[in-house]
This record gives sequence, C-alpha cells and structure tokens, in this order.
Amino acid sequence: MNHMSDHDPDKMARALRSALIVDDHPLFCDALSMTLKAIVGIQEITTADHLEKAMIYLAQSGPPDVIVLDLNLPDVSGLDGLIRLRKSVGDTPIVVVSSLADHRMIGSAIRAGATGFVPKHSPREVFRTAFDQIAAGQTFVPDGVKLDADPQAPVTDREDAIQRLSLLTKQQATILQLICEGKLNKQIAFDLSIAETTVKAHVTAIMRKLGVQSRTQAVLIAQEASFSNVLHDTF
Repeated sequence: MNHMSDHDPDKMARALRSALIVDDHPLFCDALSMTLKAIVGIQEITTADHLEKAMIYLAQSGPPDVIVLDLNLPDVSGLDGLIRLRKSVGDTPIVVVSSLADHRMIGSAIRAGATGFVPKHSPREVFRTAFDQIAAGQTFVPDGVKLDADPQAPVTDREDAIQRLSLLTKQQATILQLICEGKLNKQIAFDLSIAETTVKAHVTAIMRKLGVQSRTQAVLIAQEASFSNVLHDTF
C-alpha cells in the first residue's frame, strides 16, 4: 500500500481564500472569523446563523473554498445540515466545528461527508493543523480519534438511516420526499413532469439503496432521519 506523503505531487492541494461559517452564536462566529484570517490566511468570510441562510447564499454565490459548520443549528438537528450541504456543494471541504465532539459523533460526521472535525473549544494550533491538512487534501480528526476500527458501522438507527439516504441522487431524494407526502407514482410523474415508468424505476432504485422492500419501509427510514424536514426546498 502506498501512503501519500505531505509532499506527494498527486495530492490535490487547494488554496483556502474564502469561507462560509454556519453557526448561530455571534461571538463564536466573530472569534472563529478572526482565527481563520490570522492563522489560515482566509481573506473573505461570510457567516450564516441558520442553515437556510447558508443554502440561499450558496445558491446565489456558489460555494466558497471551505465551509465551517456547527451541527447544532436552530433549523436542523444532528447530521441533517451536513448532509444537505454535502449534496449541495459537491467536493467543497466541509469542516465541522462542534461542541458535540465525542468519538462516535466525529466518526458519524466524517462518514456523512465532513472533511474534518474540530472540537469547538480547541486551541488555535489545532485549527491551524486542521486547515493545513484540509488544504493539503487530507481529512482531519482530533488526536486520539480512531476512525478505522469499523468505519462503516452505524452508531444509531438514525445514523444508519442517514447513511442510507445519503446514497440517493437529488432526483431520488425529491421522489422520496413526495412519497413521504403520500403521493402515488402517477401524481409524482405529473409533479416532476417525467414519465410514470421513470418514477417506477427511481422508486425501485430508492428501495434498493435503502435496503427495503416497500414504500412504507422507505418512508419509515426517511422519518427515522427526519428526512422530510430537511429536504424541503433543498433539491
């Protein structure tokens, strides 16, 4: 096995010049903005105190070089915000900065698409190391956190549901949202202006990805992850 060194020419290094901070605590936002400017060299920083504000900003302005996300926001819970952002911004790095920093949560966040996880009250040097690694194309987790013991093992039923739902494409996510609203294939086809046979094919793919045998089971998984709450107006 070849291990990439810090100087591996094949590694995708990236400049971090702009950031979006999604956090509803104004004082922490200010402190984090100053830290990122001083130790990372990020010049342009935008803040949002709700996930919806962040999504609107991204839709209008496109993704910055890095997104910094708190998990505990007024309009989302758990990993919902992370999953929405990951689907929206492609491969843009998302760094979770959270006080919910137990090993299980860190592992869950990385599996759900975070590029790094920094406990909220870490010293500035930890932030420097984290963003240096992310700029070098690596994933950052705090010292002592092991992610390789069983990286695929879900921690809770909710996380298991979130992992399965993260496999869906945007179109499949939209169709599952409509299924959750009780709509039939014919109604979904009308709403999305696609053929009913296309809807049936998507429903089959959704059930396969979720590992279920029926629409009802698919809805139950969506409910386990609060999926219908976080999908609205996103896809």
